[in-house]
Amino acid sequence: MGGAERLTMALAERMTARGHQVLAVVLKGPHGGDLKCPVEVVHLGMEQRPASAVSGAARAMWLLRGFGPDVIHSHGFQANMLARLVGAVTPGVRVVSTIHNVYEGGRMRMLAYRLTDGLAGRTVAVCEAAARRFEALSAVSRCGVVRNGIEVDGFAPDSARRIEVRGRMGVGDEFVWLAVGRDAPAKNYPGLLTAFEQVQRERPEVQLWIAGAEGASVEGVRWLGMRGDVAELMDGADGFVMSSAWEGMPLAVAEAMAMGKPVVATDVGGVQELGGECGFLVGAGDMRELARAMLEVMDRSAGDREALGIVARQRILEEFGMERCAEEWEREYRPLGY
Repeated sequence: MGGAERLTMALAERMTARGHQVLAVVLKGPHGGDLKCPVEVVHLGMEQRPASAVSGAARAMWLLRGFGPDVIHSHGFQANMLARLVGAVTPGVRVVSTIHNVYEGGRMRMLAYRLTDGLAGRTVAVCEAAARRFEALSAVSRCGVVRNGIEVDGFAPDSARRIEVRGRMGVGDEFVWLAVGRDAPAKNYPGLLTAFEQVQRERPEVQLWIAGAEGASVEGVRWLGMRGDVAELMDGADGFVMSSAWEGMPLAVAEAMAMGKPVVATDVGGVQELGGECGFLVGAGDMRELARAMLEVMDRSAGDREALGIVARQRILEEFGMERCAEEWEREYRPLGY
């Protein structure tokens, strides 16, 4: 699953623990990376066909009338549009739309946001960068911000697990970089491979693991596909790298920081808001600088890298835990009549 899906299910779990009744509605059908969460999950089975969209919307209305929610909280463009339209014909329900990225599509999607803006009781972005961009595009009249949170307990360094993972992956003293994310233009994996080639020329022993995408493995690069063990892989790695062309508030960066890993990333979306001074940021698309930053991290002593990781983990513990995130969302729901 991507970051938006993981955040949604973690938030559903937290709200259930706080005594709320939660129903999770997924637009598509079940897939291999099915959602594991102690709430009821319903799949609409929608496909990119008009007839499927209509039948999915009808089923969503039927479900919501039976469930009787106070708030519909939607995530991402397709879900935001469906929630706004369904909410408009469902008496007594208020809609909260979450924008997860600085880029959620071109002019037609921005027009759709603008035309349906009045159907949302509240529109909230996961970072300041996304909120300000959508306001500048007049896609929303006013956009709040609730920064993403992560389940910190699931991302804690474990030295024994690190040894086990590296042994299982056949790694000795090599420096291992980990990248996490689906195979999409936003992730700019071609750029990452270009940067890694530059690093490899100077440090031939280095490895790059890419979790979440499939590819043809070449020397030093291991494509790991869809994974459910990202925390374990982060334990086994020595550093985290992100080459994205655009982002919202990337959870993988927060998870790497929570694991105490030095982070090298492009300065896109809310990455600066998330990392503060804890990471090494370079301009979007500047793969030469990305490679230089990766080499700088590798040239530091293990002690220096550990010290960087301690500061990064502390920042996540203090500012980006899921409990804080759930509290902020409850505050957002209350003005809607909750």
